[in-house]
Amino acid sequence: MSAFNPCFLIPCYNHGATVPAVIDALTSYDFPIIIVDDGSELATRKILSEQAKRPNITIVTLPKNQGKGGAVIAGIKQADLLGFSHALQIDADGQHDLAALPKLLEASQAHPEALISGQPIYDDSVPKSRLYGRYATHIWVWIETLSFNIKDSMCGFRSYPIRPIVNVINHNKLGLRMDFDTEIMVRFYWDDGDIRFIDTKVIYPENGISHFDALWDNVKISWMHTKLFFGMLPRIPKLIKRKPIEQQHWSSHAERGTILGIKTLLAVYSLLGRKAFNVLLKAVMGYYYYLTGKKARKASEDYLEQLESYASDNQLALPAKLNSYDHLLSFGHTMLDKLVAWKGDYSENNLTIHGDEHFNELAKRQQGIVVLGSHLGNLELCRALSSRHPDIKINALVFTEHAERFNAVLKAINPNSDLNLIQVNELGADTAIMLQQKVEQGEWVVIVGDRTSVTKEQRVVWADFLGKPAPFPQGPFILASVLKVPVYTLFGLRDDSQATPHFDVYFEPFSEQLTLPRKTRETALQETVQQYASRLESYTIKAPLQWYNFFNFWQLSGKNNDNQ
Repeated sequence: MSAFNPCFLIPCYNHGATVPAVIDALTSYDFPIIIVDDGSELATRKILSEQAKRPNITIVTLPKNQGKGGAVIAGIKQADLLGFSHALQIDADGQHDLAALPKLLEASQAHPEALISGQPIYDDSVPKSRLYGRYATHIWVWIETLSFNIKDSMCGFRSYPIRPIVNVINHNKLGLRMDFDTEIMVRFYWDDGDIRFIDTKVIYPENGISHFDALWDNVKISWMHTKLFFGMLPRIPKLIKRKPIEQQHWSSHAERGTILGIKTLLAVYSLLGRKAFNVLLKAVMGYYYYLTGKKARKASEDYLEQLESYASDNQLALPAKLNSYDHLLSFGHTMLDKLVAWKGDYSENNLTIHGDEHFNELAKRQQGIVVLGSHLGNLELCRALSSRHPDIKINALVFTEHAERFNAVLKAINPNSDLNLIQVNELGADTAIMLQQKVEQGEWVVIVGDRTSVTKEQRVVWADFLGKPAPFPQGPFILASVLKVPVYTLFGLRDDSQATPHFDVYFEPFSEQLTLPRKTRETALQETVQQYASRLESYTIKAPLQWYNFFNFWQLSGKNNDNQ
């Protein structure tokens, strides 16, 4: 592509009152502005005529209203005729926070062949129906691309690389209304286009003008997704080959569509109910995780093979049907269960609590404790478990960069949530001091004991798990000994035999106080970790498809990062 030579593109239909302010905000960038008048009424035409007298303003007039897509197509073709390399699309109604423009420009210059799009961050002005309704489109786009790479296909804040986009326009009959934004992005992706995103604040101005026709635009969007779905089918082999190579350590396996996925799952569940969610889940898990998530599927198959071998050798009964697809599908169901627990929709009525007497006694004493969890089942059920005691504060330690955004999502789902995610890179002295203060205040600290350290992967204790030595992290057990408080384990297992969501929660004492004497520290640590591994193993046998470590659990990645 030639030198970066952008212009602004503003589609306008009866937004005469807001366009001048948008132009004023763009003048400091000194880029030409193309405004497409999409058959506006006289009042807007007069305002645009006045704006055309300003320098670097070009007005393209469409005699009849084409729709947003038609206006954008006309603007892109005009930008191509004028020799621009990129068209920076800005809505005329002032919805987009133009403070994000520098990031948009920077990303577009760094990746000139890519379509750069805003990923909306909404404030309280967004209508909830619009917010949740758009997530149905996100799910269809994931299916149509067999990918979560497109994080949002409906935001109109974009930088289009003109030549490749014109090629898409010339070879496809695209929707001309609200269906355009999504369709152009999906078809650009099908043509091996690179699509990237930047966070963009989006507001819905008071008394703002919306041209969304609830009936006909939804009909057109539904028809668009029908076409794209059937267009995806012959492209499956090509789309599968586009999958990026995943890295080795579990922490570098980016949670696929994590934040967007959380919001989407919740929206489908809230709007359509669990039955509709289950139908969509089967399609998403089948196409995206099972067919294209090769590493996760292989890890699942290896785990099930090891499990069945161990059960056979020890004459243990397992469910008759164990396969990788059902394993991955179970993970999808648990993701929704986590959301519903966070939302506060699960109460003690959804739980059979084993060890309830321990919980009540701790709440009565306002005793701070350490809870050892795992990636077996649903640890977030502790949120429902604590609903009877709102004064209990639960702190969950996580080792990924998603903690801050997760916290924001949790607060959006349930502002009264008592679960606080704390991001840590390692369990050092600073972390121990902070957590000591929390347990002294009667708070709970939850940490999983089945994931190796992000930065200190070699610091593990090998313990037998399902008949084979596996590496368990030292950190959680050393931390528990430093805090000098009672330690409990918690496993929340879904009862799939029930017609309505129901869970068995096992809340059990692990140690009144973990002690690791200096002289026998290694032996004591080994015994403690093996005790945890044995307990984890027994519950894994109870619910084998609810084990969610989708990597080779029995080996380290080989990345020696202890000195980094």
